[in-house]
Parts: sequence; structure tokens; C-alpha cells
Amino acid sequence: MIAQDVIMTTQEVASRLAALCRQGEFEKAQTELFADDAISIEQEAGGGFEKETKGLSAIIEKGHQFQAGVDEVFGITVSEPIVAGGAFALALVMDVKMKGRDRGKMSEICTYVVRDGKVASEQFFM
Repeated sequence: MIAQDVIMTTQEVASRLAALCRQGEFEKAQTELFADDAISIEQEAGGGFEKETKGLSAIIEKGHQFQAGVDEVFGITVSEPIVAGGAFALALVMDVKMKGRDRGKMSEICTYVVRDGKVASEQFFM
């Protein structure tokens, strides 16, 4: 467990986020690592999601909506994070079957900005 009064470095946030995502623990990653006022930006609006989601509770709800559309997860691959200053990026590939669709792989580059030891923003590129 990470002490609440210790500010994590960008590398520590990146490593922890990657580890939790590899385990499929996306909500735990958000709850533990994201700022309350974090912003999540999609490449484009669609699939029931707005282009920009503001606030941790809204980001968690967006995750619940995504999970509701998943029939089965066959695998998750997360690259090692690339860290530069207060930002990092990683590649995420999910082998999934979405409801009403065939099984397929969803690939994206995920970028994050860290402020005061917490993720302040995330943005996804597919």
C-alpha cells in the first residue's frame, strides 16, 4: 500500500498504472492513481461516449459503461510505459468480444499527464 502523504513520481504512477491494467484492474487504477478533477479524452466521440469526460466519478462511470458492453475478455497486453517529464504513454491491446460483435483486438496508445503525483489527464489514440 502506498502512503497517502507521499507524492509518487511520474515513473511510479506509470509503473503502477501499467501493472494494474495488465491485471484488468482499471477501476482500481483510476481510484488509486487519478486526481479527483482528472480529464479523460477519447480520440473522437462515439460508442456512447463523449469526447471529453471530466472528474474521477464520471471517468469511473465511463468505465462501467464500457464494461457493460463487454461479453468476454480473452487477454490484455500493456507495454512498458515511456516516461518523459510529467507525462507517460503506453500501448494497450485488449482481445475482447463486445456484445453483438465478433471477437477482436482493440489497440490504442494511452497518454497520461501527472500532476502532484496523480493522473491529471488521459487521452487515447486508436
